[in-house]
Amino acid sequence: MRKPFSFDTQLEAARALVEQLRVEARVCVDFIGEFVRQGAAVDDERFLVENGRFQAFIANGASLTNLLAELVSVLDTMTVKVSADLDSFRGLTAGEKFIGRFSRQRMWRRHSARVRAAPVVERLRDLLVKSDATAAVIARYRTIAIDFHKLGEHGLVGIVEQRRRLVDKIDIARLRIRELNAKALTTQGRIGLYGSRTEWERMEEERRALKTEADRAADEERGMRDESQRRERFINLFQVFVDALNNQVGQCNALSRKIVIDTEERLLIYQAQVDTDIPGSKVQISAELFPAIAGPIELFERNMLVAQELEHRKRTADGIFASKFEAFRQDQVETSTAPLIDTTKIYRRLRFRFLRS
Repeated sequence: MRKPFSFDTQLEAARALVEQLRVEARVCVDFIGEFVRQGAAVDDERFLVENGRFQAFIANGASLTNLLAELVSVLDTMTVKVSADLDSFRGLTAGEKFIGRFSRQRMWRRHSARVRAAPVVERLRDLLVKSDATAAVIARYRTIAIDFHKLGEHGLVGIVEQRRRLVDKIDIARLRIRELNAKALTTQGRIGLYGSRTEWERMEEERRALKTEADRAADEERGMRDESQRRERFINLFQVFVDALNNQVGQCNALSRKIVIDTEERLLIYQAQVDTDIPGSKVQISAELFPAIAGPIELFERNMLVAQELEHRKRTADGIFASKFEAFRQDQVETSTAPLIDTTKIYRRLRFRFLRS
């Protein structure tokens, strides 16, 4: 049975995994560089060892991006819950309506007490704190993945070029072998057609020399072909590594885009809560306090966030997120249909009541 989800524990696990992957990626890239310099000295036994390291990095990278996707998905679910709770404060419960039949004053007192008892704004700020921390981890690993992708790809290009030159040598060797064998056959056909025994022996010696050189060239060709096939195994391994890093960069891009748009949503919810003028509802929010999500906060500070404009971008970001993280598709289908907070639906009667209470 899976242990209960702890956001802080999972976040710390993601941070630790980022640093582990940084070390593992460095080891992989260093080996690619070693192979560029002295690939002929790397044997099949070394391949098995390095293959295990490369595969471990790829698996751990997938684990990290899935872990980050889970954090982003949980934050989205928590946002929907906070938004729903906030919407519930805009109306009256059945109990409050019943009390209102006898006393409007007691009804509003009960409503105000319920609102104050639920720390919606503190929950929103906590969401921003968690969003900032998660975005920082995503950005950190994205930078690492981009840097090592460039290094790995550069080394891979060099190795591919080395193998291309080797394949050219193999082609030349095969042409030389065919040429020597043809000359040997021609010489063999001439033996017996010319008069003296001395001439026969000279042509036979020439034929044997041609055949010997052809056999030597064939041995060299086989050696180069074996070396080419050996290098191809390493190239395939390095290509998988580079492709995995490229894929992880793409996943980080999707995660970053989603968490930015989700942050805009959280800020709109916060703005709606502040608009209700509940005492103590305002908390300090600035780009300096949340550097990893500074972009949407700067828009928020300039009053440039509009719920209607956010809807389409959020649907797009959720769709990309779901396509890259199939395990969270169902969660996204469930949460993406929840409407954003509508800042225009602030009942004037409730606002005035908050001011009086």
